[in-house]
Amino acid sequence: MNAPEPTENTVELALEGMTCAACAARIEKGLNKLPGVTAAVNFASEKAQVHYRGVTIEELIARVEKIGYQASVSTSATREEEKAKKLAQYRADRRQFIMAALLTLPLLAQMGWMFTGDGHHHAELPRWLQFALATPVQLWIGWRFYVGAWHALRGGGGNMDVLVAIGTGAAWLFSSVVFLFGLDEHVYFEASATVITLVLLGKLMEARAKVRTSEAIEALIRLQPQTATVLVDGEYRTVAVDSLLPDDVFVVRGGESVPVDGLVLEGDSSVNESMLTGESVPVHKQGGDRVLAATVNGNGQLICRATGVGSHTLLAGIIRLVEAAQGSKAPVQRLADQVAAVFVPVVMVIAVITLFGNWWWQGEFTPALINAVAVLVIACPCALGLATPTAIMVGTGKGAQQGILIRNAAALELAEKINVLAVDKTGTLTEGAPRVTDVLPADGVDENTLLMLAASLEQGATHPLAQAVVARATGLSLQAPTNVEVLVGKGLQGRVGERHVLLASPAGLAELGHALDDALLAPLQSAGKTVVGLLADQRFMGLLAIADPLRATTADAVAKLQQMRVEVLMLTGDNQRTAAAIAQRVGIHHFEAEVLPQRKSAAIAELRARGRHVGMVGDGINDAPALAAADVSFAMGAGSDVALEAADITLMRDDLMDIAAAISLSRATLRKIRQNLFFAFIYNVLGIPLAALGMLNPVIAGAAMAASSVSVVSNSLLLKRWKP
Repeated sequence: MNAPEPTENTVELALEGMTCAACAARIEKGLNKLPGVTAAVNFASEKAQVHYRGVTIEELIARVEKIGYQASVSTSATREEEKAKKLAQYRADRRQFIMAALLTLPLLAQMGWMFTGDGHHHAELPRWLQFALATPVQLWIGWRFYVGAWHALRGGGGNMDVLVAIGTGAAWLFSSVVFLFGLDEHVYFEASATVITLVLLGKLMEARAKVRTSEAIEALIRLQPQTATVLVDGEYRTVAVDSLLPDDVFVVRGGESVPVDGLVLEGDSSVNESMLTGESVPVHKQGGDRVLAATVNGNGQLICRATGVGSHTLLAGIIRLVEAAQGSKAPVQRLADQVAAVFVPVVMVIAVITLFGNWWWQGEFTPALINAVAVLVIACPCALGLATPTAIMVGTGKGAQQGILIRNAAALELAEKINVLAVDKTGTLTEGAPRVTDVLPADGVDENTLLMLAASLEQGATHPLAQAVVARATGLSLQAPTNVEVLVGKGLQGRVGERHVLLASPAGLAELGHALDDALLAPLQSAGKTVVGLLADQRFMGLLAIADPLRATTADAVAKLQQMRVEVLMLTGDNQRTAAAIAQRVGIHHFEAEVLPQRKSAAIAELRARGRHVGMVGDGINDAPALAAADVSFAMGAGSDVALEAADITLMRDDLMDIAAAISLSRATLRKIRQNLFFAFIYNVLGIPLAALGMLNPVIAGAAMAASSVSVVSNSLLLKRWKP
């Protein structure tokens, strides 16, 4: 008997000790060598998303430590601990930078005096003083680079620490030998100390900028209230939110935040849900309505029953989704990863060639060594590793603030390419709240009898059209149906009392041998109404016409998408006339009517086969085959965790305009990624040859290297200005 296949699990690891993209690439490669492990390491967030089976978390952590870094499990409970640890490290780094700057300033001032002098070394500080100032910077403050380089080399690779340690170490060691043995050579203590100081400054600025890339997720976390008011024996009591259990009754007074997800039992108020949905207009709440954690109550008091607490609130689901998206990798990052994996060894080879090539060409060792040092210093791959993840973090965080929840970086990248958007009619173009507008009984049939039979059959059905029929029959005595059968794409049949009842679309009735009079259908369908006919024991009983109002923003959203060169294609199960009427009213030029569910996915597959990039809008459940067939799937109106799990991009509002906003955000983010990658690549492509040719002093190279990482992160932060 075969052993059962081990289940796949997911864990997020917090990483320590990474200094550049090469570190992230090596950790990722090392983890992926373990059987059953798929890992993605994010240099910007210092996290690893790991999917694993057949191994333990302890083995994953041990592998990271063997490579030369530290790892721990990251959870919502450890988030504050991680923040405190990073803050303490930042403060320690800042103290070291200040000390390094104080020791380096006299050496830098000396360089300025020499540039303004007559070319002689009369302005040079005594060499013993230069040695005394540079040595603590090199061997005490810069010791971290030697430790990092040792771990990297022991793990079989190279990283920024290797480049900085070898480069500055060579300059300091050469200068120390010249000083100690009294040789007639120029010393470069100022270069070694200044480079280390500038690298530390770059790292500090980079750390501060990286914190800003995660501000959106921190803002979401801060929304969660810490306390709740419960009603016990007629008294208000304040308790910790963590102590609430499902079905507990809590009170939300005017101006307070809702502590957990719940249902309103009593009260009447308006709730501001903009922090979750981006919708600025408060939503009226009364008995039976749903309230969400972190939303803000207006003036009225609400008594609610808890339905989702702790990690089961919608807010917690959103936080998990955004964190997963920020930790995922976009396909565009593959090139950067491939370059980072081989970058340091290639730079080492170039530095060696620079050293011996310049020595042979110029006949002097000193300038050749300095050129090689400049190559090592300027070639740090930090900017390359930050180019993509920082833009992804800012983009997904900005989306979450606007009620656009992006599942992963791949979906964010693919959304940019969409040139066809397939939409259903009901609930997408329309409000999804249809009502029966016309009841047309056949000769000799009572209107209430027609409504009673139709509503009795539709009881229990979840489709909006079915709910509209039941709502119209309010006040009538309905009967429980039996032997109910769904006729896919046609309608519904079953028994109501002693009668066999069939409720179907005109096309479905015609297919079953009961064609309806076109003169009766045409006026209703041309008005954009959905028509269903009812048979009882094979006798035609009449028609019901159902209208679903168009959303107020639908026509503007369609126009906006077309302006963005996205073709909108309507796929609906409705008849040709109704579909044509709706399409004309909203400005859609292409549509397919009377489409069965399986035809939707086939239509999308055909478009993709022709090279089109297709997005599909659905509710995340009923349209599952079509959503799966599309390049990017959108779910409108996230009301539950199901919606969060079903689609690539979930929109918190029922507004087609947010689809245009999501595509716009994707395009803006990918634009930033391409800019970042261009600057990262061009920086090294131009910088390394200039350094090799002796056209860059190591100090200037160090400043440029520090500035490159900060500029990439700062460019990503410009995404914060994006508006839908």
